[in-house]
Amino acid sequence: MAHRILTQIVVTGSRVLGRAFAEAYKQASASSKYAAHAQKNGSSVSNTFASSGLTLDEACKILNVKPPKAGEANLEHTMERFKKLFDMNDPKKGGSFYLQSKILRARERIEMEVREAERKAKMDKES
Repeated sequence: MAHRILTQIVVTGSRVLGRAFAEAYKQASASSKYAAHAQKNGSSVSNTFASSGLTLDEACKILNVKPPKAGEANLEHTMERFKKLFDMNDPKKGGSFYLQSKILRARERIEMEVREAERKAKMDKES
């Protein structure tokens, strides 16, 4: 009787582990295909910024500004929106530190995009 229960436990455990490994393999395969496609198209570099974790589109929505076109952005308007939203969300005035940090990261992301576009334009100009 004990050997039958032990055999059932081993068979069931093997089945569960087999399915888990098969599912993990499928996910890893899909992830590598997606990463290869994104690298081939260069979409991951243009849409995300590793340190802020925000896309340019998200940053523009947070600050309610238009995205920079060809590296040209109205940084004065961006700074006005940043200061207004940052001050409104001051924790001392009942605001949220989390929202303040998101607003700060959004401003940094837009500024980084503009600086990067200016750097590329400068390099193209020198070439």
